[in-house]
Amino acid sequence: MRVYLAGPDVFLPDPLARGAALKAVCARHGLTGVFPMDALDQEPEEWAGLAEPHRIALRNEAHIRGADALIANLTPFRGPSADVGTVFELGFMRALNRPVFGWSNGHPVFLARTRAFLGDAASLAGDGVWRDGEGMALESFGCLDNLMIDGAVAASGGVLEVADLDAATRWTDLAAFERCVARAAAVLAAG
Repeated sequence: MRVYLAGPDVFLPDPLARGAALKAVCARHGLTGVFPMDALDQEPEEWAGLAEPHRIALRNEAHIRGADALIANLTPFRGPSADVGTVFELGFMRALNRPVFGWSNGHPVFLARTRAFLGDAASLAGDGVWRDGEGMALESFGCLDNLMIDGAVAASGGVLEVADLDAATRWTDLAAFERCVARAAAVLAAG
């Protein structure tokens, strides 16, 4: 079973080493990890004239289409929520009606992370709803991230694994990822 490894891991200082580490965990559980920076077997000739960001996007979509499932690193990235590119990839795989799984090394409740990110700009309004400085409601369903992310994982038969880690280890600790891969392997083996 091939699993696409979505996440902001490509932005780490040594993304190729990170990709190798993620793929090694997958292999221990009988899965073949596909990292976004992996080359395609045959890249279409018509892509040669495209700008690099467009080739990367098409390559990642091809990797996703060639995978049986997706495992997303949903660790909050540059804000209270998961990396936007990762979320796109998770939705893309969900639209293909294949299982999506997620893991995060961040606080397990989106509302708490959003409130911390907004600081004094977040306040409990008279209607009992947390609101930002513009009066917009903060999502407060107790989900890991936006309800569409949690909902996509649940609807696909996937699972979420979370570790509430401090900033010093959130980009290095792979325990939640290992648990997610183990659970993904079991779900995929069960068919």
